[in-house]
Amino acid sequence: AQQGRVREKAYGKQKIYFADQEQLPAASDAELRGLDGEIAARSAELQALQQSCRHMEAELKDLNSSMTTPEMVKEVEALRKDCASYTEKLERIKSATNHVTPEEKEKVCQEQQLYRREWRRRKRMATELLDAILEGYPKSKKQFFEEVGIETDEEHGVVLPATL
Repeated sequence: AQQGRVREKAYGKQKIYFADQEQLPAASDAELRGLDGEIAARSAELQALQQSCRHMEAELKDLNSSMTTPEMVKEVEALRKDCASYTEKLERIKSATNHVTPEEKEKVCQEQQLYRREWRRRKRMATELLDAILEGYPKSKKQFFEEVGIETDEEHGVVLPATL
């Protein structure tokens, strides 16, 4: 700083040293335009390289997440085994002689509906009859059921089956 090669500025207790730009040669307008052009060209080149880098990173990520050839061979072999076992199972099912015809299935469904309807009707009749008896009975419903020996569906966890 004393020789004049760098300048010194004091900010409170701190001092900053920087190159004396007056000693540097001044650039002409042509040189500045050339440097600006070079900066623009380098910026465009940088953008192209960054885009290429992003593209390559995405491609690398895809390649890393995909299966390798030995893994693919194992996967194909496993799928072939599964396919063979399913084909064998299908053949066993097709060759079975105890198929249920649609008519038989419809007949069973109709019978089940008939029995469900009858179950509900009989349960409702029994409930109405027991309620009528309990109106004049001095003890509780539970005590009445124990004395008479009535067992309910609920006590045994029986529920009305769903329709087929």
